[in-house]
Amino acid sequence: MIYQLAHNIISPLGFSSEANYLAVKSGKTNICLHENEFGLPEPFMGSVIDNEILDNEFSKINHSNTRYTKFEKMAILSVFYALQNTSIKTNDSSVQFVLSTTKGNVHLLENLNGFESNRIHLWKSAKIIAEFFKNENEPIIISNACISGAAAQITALRTLQSNNIQTVIVVGADMLSKFIVSGFQSFKALAPELCKPYDKNRVGLNLGEAAATIIYGKTNDSLPANSIELVSGAMANDANHISGPSRTGAGLYLAIKKAMQTIQPEQIAFVNAHGTATAYNDDMESLALTSAGLQNRPINSLKAYFGHTLGAAGVLESIISSLAIIDNTALKTNNLQERGTVAPINSLMQNQACTEDYFMKVLSGFGGSNAALLFKKTR
Repeated sequence: MIYQLAHNIISPLGFSSEANYLAVKSGKTNICLHENEFGLPEPFMGSVIDNEILDNEFSKINHSNTRYTKFEKMAILSVFYALQNTSIKTNDSSVQFVLSTTKGNVHLLENLNGFESNRIHLWKSAKIIAEFFKNENEPIIISNACISGAAAQITALRTLQSNNIQTVIVVGADMLSKFIVSGFQSFKALAPELCKPYDKNRVGLNLGEAAATIIYGKTNDSLPANSIELVSGAMANDANHISGPSRTGAGLYLAIKKAMQTIQPEQIAFVNAHGTATAYNDDMESLALTSAGLQNRPINSLKAYFGHTLGAAGVLESIISSLAIIDNTALKTNNLQERGTVAPINSLMQNQACTEDYFMKVLSGFGGSNAALLFKKTR
């Protein structure tokens, strides 16, 4: 069995998984209007980590003269905190790092700010993160648009199942920058207000920055109660469009069906969906979930709490959902006021109790990429 040994979230809502979960459960968000940020002429709604707080926390663990970017600090700090209550020796050859990100240090393309030119490359970022923890294995890099965080966990699952690696540290991170925000603005994809996943009047997404880490291990023994097992994961690509999802949700449907081959829909406590609050994504998801027989299961999106955190989203949202199922709670979709997807789904407007042991995490991304993860709580 492949299961979660530890985890951490670094976001504007807190620097621990527990702080972030409690904030979400109480309905809190730090998404707000940002004006004159990154030299952009247009304001945007987003969730941004305070640089001063991050720098202060990072200074407590960094005892070298190496300079790190914000992206690297977020990722390293998240891994460090996740390791705190474990006995894992990260310099061991049986420990593998997996980095999930969509952009990494892309902001350095505009201005290197004194960093060496190769710092813009994802391979360099991954090496810097692994080297901080004295891990000599070649880190694995997953950069597959919005499904990166799920793809990284599937990679962890396969790595642990197929070789002598005993521990996989999956860290997902992305920071906001002029490049990222202006890109989404050019698509007219950003909402001028707090986003409304699955709402009839949704008008677009919010962006957010975060780092999140899940440490996975394997065992042949029975797990203690309230452990989270990663049961299965699957990906499917419908190759529909460079940025638009399939209108039918065919690719996501295939990923879901592959991931839940061993269980029935009624065994699932809830589905934590992608729920970006764009017209196309939410309609596509509603069709895919309906095709998979999940339309009546509790469904939620976490995007109106954190914003869309890109390469961190799949990892962060898996952690929040893991804590929720341990808490026997299916979380509400924040800011949902009137359901309005092309296929009716049970997107939650209030937190509610749940008793089932499984939950599913789904994501979709640019290029028609889709992923689904199935998790189980042990009793």
